[in-house]
Amino acid sequence: MPEDPVQNIHTAAQAIFDKKGINILALDVKGISSLTDYVLIAEGSVDRHVVAMAKEVIDTLKKQGEKPLYVEGLQSGDWIVIDYLDYMIHIFMPGLRDKYQLEELFRDGKIVELKLKVNE
Repeated sequence: MPEDPVQNIHTAAQAIFDKKGINILALDVKGISSLTDYVLIAEGSVDRHVVAMAKEVIDTLKKQGEKPLYVEGLQSGDWIVIDYLDYMIHIFMPGLRDKYQLEELFRDGKIVELKLKVNE
């Protein structure tokens, strides 16, 4: 049975963190966005890194019964959007995150505290 969106955001953030993703931020955007309730934003170092993180998120959440409605950007790897309806995941190459400024778009969103664990 699929878990709640907040738990899935934590799971996705941990998968990104485990793949050495950086600048991971989760926002509760209920009442701000008509598209979704939660947004997870992260960065990778190069396009292959961004793609690897996105695939890891998709595979990890699939094991929990979650399947994305839509995935955009896997071919280019510069900005990947994974849409799960209740939550969306954006993984960027360095520089593009600053260019598109999603944090500014969702500036009234509430930060979701992420407790990420270092796996050794």
